[in-house]
Amino acid sequence: MADASQELQGAHSARVARAEWIRVWDPFVRLFHWSLVGLFAFSYATGDEWKSAHVVSGYLIGGLIAMRVLWGLFGSEHARFVNFIYRPATVLSFLADTARMRAKRYIGHNPAGGAMVIALLLTVGGIATTGYMMTTDAYWGIEWVEDTHKILVNVALGLIALHVAGVVLASVEHGENLVRAMVTGRKRSQ
Repeated sequence: MADASQELQGAHSARVARAEWIRVWDPFVRLFHWSLVGLFAFSYATGDEWKSAHVVSGYLIGGLIAMRVLWGLFGSEHARFVNFIYRPATVLSFLADTARMRAKRYIGHNPAGGAMVIALLLTVGGIATTGYMMTTDAYWGIEWVEDTHKILVNVALGLIALHVAGVVLASVEHGENLVRAMVTGRKRSQ
């Protein structure tokens, strides 16, 4: 009888331990994220050296951005824009709390992370758009299009650096590995 009671307690403890982790990032969000990371790095590395591969990569990035926008409108709970776009005052307040290491923990994107998602989508979307424009007869060799493309790439690099720094800071502040969460899709429930 004692063995059965211990077995039930063990099973309950295992369920409780599993319940502490919840699925936050669905497979599409994770695949999008890591595909964009890889394709952006590939595009950056091939920009001047391997034009045909660079162009194909740019088209793939453009397709990813379009799919992510749709997923932001109709996708899973934590992927929808409505669940992580905050007023600028909320973002600034969150950043001030983060500087004091007392920011509220969010299951999905925090206000700064949500703003970063939008900034990166717009910037990378702009890179893909100007890249496409450079392949058309109407904009071939037009200097402002090429300049805008290069400027947006540099803006994206800066945003990526801020994004990585924010992920590291939030991971330290809240004691959780956000990179692992973007791989597994799971975060602590509390």
